Parts: sequence; structure tokens; C-alpha cells
Amino acid sequence: MLGIFKIAYKLLVNDRAKFAALLVGITFAVFLMIQMTSLFSGVLSRSSATVINIGATMWVMDPAVQTVANSIPMPDYVLDEVRSIPGVKYAVPLYSGGALAKLRDGTYQFVTVMGLDDATLFGRPRLIDGNIQDIFAENGFIVIKDAEFAKLENPTIGTEFELNDHRVKIVGIGEVATSGLFGVPTLYTTYNRALQYLPNTRFTASYILVEPKTASDAAVIAGRVHAMGYLALTKDQFIDKIAAFYTFRTGLGTNILLMTVISFIVGLSISGQTFYTFIIENLEKFGALKAIGAKSRELVAMILFQAAFTALTGYGLGIGLCAVMIWLARLRIPDYAAVITFPNIGLAFAMVVIIAGISSYVGVRKVLTIEPFDIFRG
Repeated sequence: MLGIFKIAYKLLVNDRAKFAALLVGITFAVFLMIQMTSLFSGVLSRSSATVINIGATMWVMDPAVQTVANSIPMPDYVLDEVRSIPGVKYAVPLYSGGALAKLRDGTYQFVTVMGLDDATLFGRPRLIDGNIQDIFAENGFIVIKDAEFAKLENPTIGTEFELNDHRVKIVGIGEVATSGLFGVPTLYTTYNRALQYLPNTRFTASYILVEPKTASDAAVIAGRVHAMGYLALTKDQFIDKIAAFYTFRTGLGTNILLMTVISFIVGLSISGQTFYTFIIENLEKFGALKAIGAKSRELVAMILFQAAFTALTGYGLGIGLCAVMIWLARLRIPDYAAVITFPNIGLAFAMVVIIAGISSYVGVRKVLTIEPFDIFRG
């Protein structure tokens, strides 16, 4: 069988034009599939940036909340009710809102403001410059150094600007696990200062962050919160809820799915047609092998080997090309969201296997019907 595979390999690569066309078709299809699904994964990851960065075990919110960005304030008594639930280790409020910052040069920049519980500062970012205690100083804010940092004119410790006619002083520069989705710089301050600086309704708490005493207490807490008319989700459940919103309630999921299917069809049509042409042009060689004693199963093995070799080579080239393109894009566009994940790679591999299977099926049917007499008759 090893000899059969060597013959199949030589037949495949000797016709460089057809081999190159097969590789280009599959590589291009894999590139598009990985690119589209990676962009989708990156967007979903960025959409849950606040949930990931804060790191709370459970989130209490209004049932109408769809994403972490469209928070609906809750009455203050909800916090007291949650703290009184058996199984709650602690619960703290979180403010999340947006405002316009007036920079030193007079320009305006929209920013996201996160207000942390004054007593615990739960969810605070990791500081790379400054002292976390300075956040309690007058007008103290922490700025996140991410892809949007430059939009605030690269502030340093002591930089000042205006926020809703209030003076803001940068007392720390922090970093978080992931940047946000919408290209907006992020500021952290205390909960009470956020309420003081930003206009609010009579309800103020955007979310309540809860830490259960044990993992089993999460279900009990969720049930009690539901009885109050509110929603309690674990970190993973909240991330899934946000992902479901962007996947099914917006056009994002449909558009990405459509582009992925188109990529699959392009790869299938190019590789299938090219492989069929390759089989037709080498039909005499397959007939000669059959005439000298090659069995049908050996010819089938040759075609399967050729299809698998081409598909896997194109698969690797497609992933490599996509990785290079994402790397180059991030050099020029720091907040580019695409990220290659194992599910993306697995989905592309499954589609490549289908492409190789259909292409080889077309070739196998043609080769199995050939008779040596037809080849040597001319």
C-alpha cells in the first residue's frame, strides 16, 4: 500500500498547475471560514469584556437587561434584600454608565465609567502605575490602558480633564483582561463619585455583584432573587446571555453564518471541479494501473490519499494565512477583534473533511467505472 501512496503522490504533484489550483481553492475557503468565525468569536468575547474584567461570581440585574452595556438601574433596597439572602457571602453595587469627557485640547470623547463599591473596590483593575488608595482622593479616577487609551491623549498620573463639568484627575493607570467592543475608553472610580458626576434616575445600582458562600448556594440565591422580580446569573450564564443576544437578536450571527456557508461552497466548487478534471486527465494512468493488477480498493485508496493530502495541506495554509492576516491587522488596528479559537479551527476542519469527501467521491465513481480495455483500445 505504501507504493500505491507514492504513485498517488507523484501523480498529484507532477501536475503542478492542477495541484496549485486545488490548494488555492481549499486554502482560500479555509481562510474565509476561519476569518469570519474568528471575527465572530472576537466580537462575542469583547461584548462580555466588563463581565470578564470585573470577575464577579454572580450578577443581579433587571430581567430586561440584554447586554452588559444596556444596564437598567435597580432600587437601593434590592441590595439590602440580596445581602439578607442565606448563602450570600457578600454583595456590592456596581455602577456602569457613559459620559462625555472634555479633554485638554477642547475636544470631546465618550467614555465608559465604572463605579466600584467604596468599601471594597471589588472588581478593580490591576494597576500598572499609581496607588489604588488614591482613587479615594478628590476627583480620583483610574484610566485603563488598552487599545482606546490614546483617545484620551495618552494620559499620565496627574492628567486632568472635565467630565460633565466636573474635574477629573487621573490617579492610576490600570489594565484589564480584555478590551471593550465599541472602541470607548474606560475609567474607574468609586461608586458614590460616579453617582455624583453622572446624571442618574432615582434608581442607581446598575448591577449587584454577589459572591455565594458555596457553589451550591448559587441556585438558592437565583431563586430568591427571581421571587423579588429580578434576575441573578452566574458569570458564565451572563456571558452566554450576551452571546445569545448578539448571535440571534442582531444581524451579526446571520451574516457570519452566511459568509461561512459561502466560503464552504466556494471551496467545494473549486476543489470539486479541479479534482474531477485532474481525475479525467489521469484516467489513462488509473486504467493502466488497473490493467497491471491494481485492485479497485487500491485505486480508491489512491484517490482518498490525494484528496486528504490536498485538503490537509490547504487547511494548514489557510489557518497560517489567517493567523498572519490577523497579526498584521492588529499591528495597524490595535482594537481589531478577531481571535482564532479551537472551535473555529474544529469547524473549519469538519468542513474541509466534507469538501475532501465530496471531491474524492466524484473521482472514485469515475475511476471504478473505467475498464482497462477502454484505455488500450485506442
